Amino acid sequence: MMVEQQYIELFSQTEAMICKHSAEVLNAPRASAFADFERLGFPTRKMEKYKYTDVSKYFEPDFGLNLNRLAIPVNPYEVFKCDVPNMSTALYFVVNDTFYSRALPKANLPEGVIFGSLKEVAEQYPDLVKKYYGKLADTSKDGVTAFNTAFAQDGVVFYVPKNVVVEKTIQLVNILRADVNFMVNRRVLIILEDGAQARLLICDHAMDNVNFLATQVIEVFAGENAVFDMYELEETHTSTVRISNLYVKQEANSNVLLNGMTLHNGTTRNTTEVLLAGEGAEINLCGMAIADKNQHVDNHTSIDHAVPNCTSNELFKYVLDDQSVGAFAGLVLVRPDAQHTNSQQTNRNLCATRDARMYTQPQLEIYADDVKCSHGATVGQLDEGSLFYMRSRGIAEKEARLLLMFAFVNEVIDTIRLEALKDRLHLLVEKRFRGELNRCQGCAICK
Repeated sequence: MMVEQQYIELFSQTEAMICKHSAEVLNAPRASAFADFERLGFPTRKMEKYKYTDVSKYFEPDFGLNLNRLAIPVNPYEVFKCDVPNMSTALYFVVNDTFYSRALPKANLPEGVIFGSLKEVAEQYPDLVKKYYGKLADTSKDGVTAFNTAFAQDGVVFYVPKNVVVEKTIQLVNILRADVNFMVNRRVLIILEDGAQARLLICDHAMDNVNFLATQVIEVFAGENAVFDMYELEETHTSTVRISNLYVKQEANSNVLLNGMTLHNGTTRNTTEVLLAGEGAEINLCGMAIADKNQHVDNHTSIDHAVPNCTSNELFKYVLDDQSVGAFAGLVLVRPDAQHTNSQQTNRNLCATRDARMYTQPQLEIYADDVKCSHGATVGQLDEGSLFYMRSRGIAEKEARLLLMFAFVNEVIDTIRLEALKDRLHLLVEKRFRGELNRCQGCAICK
């Protein structure tokens, strides 16, 4: 418990300050979350769920935390120009782990829709936030979730009332900004009531060249007949560690698309847990990672078919270059009563060098007999026959390799249900493969 000790002491000394700069609804589960953290500690590789990423070692260094909520001198609207072209998004920012509310877009969201600071909304509508906050993110089962719940002071809440359709895509940009090695603990709460529809694009960027550690817990509640798309795009730098836990609960006939894309990072560990709680629910869970140098990307997913007649489609693809490491572990659980389940899980990986490593662990646990389930995983190299063919047609080897890698990940991009974003990503991925995307190209900071 050596690593944990500094945080146990920190929390004991600053608990009053943490609570003072947050909202009562967020403070209520803090003590029990902290007790869970003391008991569980940080996950290590000895745990099956975390066997490919030693999370605890990333917490060893001494990071700064802004528990006193000092204002960070940056106006993201001035420095950040990364809006997806041809797509008018409502653009919001979180600087480190604080919602930026000093300037807000004139989004004209439909009546009743809330998008704003978790702390402020929890103070304005405590009953609404209390009903959902921390209900999916179980602190007794995961040390990172417990740690985040103990320390998180703000974040984002997105609420869409019954039968309301949010036409405009909402874009949320998480900016990491600090002069010293820094830790942030973000929360996101997304609630779509029955029949609601919305799309959210979350982009992660790092402004400064210091070591960042970001923990993030996202809870998504999709009511009956709700339709929700969430795209996560990580474009940080090699000194960034991101540990994100995403929890989703879907009611009857809801349709959710989750697509997590890692284009540039240091170390990333994403956990996604989906509970299909109502009949006719459908989840499309996709992911993509492009990694080189010593980058590390680990995706751990579980889909729980708790009731009959649900559908899950899962597709993850990795392209690994140099000495990078990729990991994917995906569990599909079909419970005894969950007849007529339709589930497909695919993980395909490309190792461009001999030094790149990929670990894949697809799992099916089926306790019902009338189901249609399949899974497959492949790890391979570029097709030498296709390379030879392209080179014989006068295409240089480097270009041929790029074209093959690009074609490989295209399948994940094509799942995007938003044309402008799809076009933008095709461009970003191509730039990434050409080595032009070491940092996000759109923001003034990076020039």
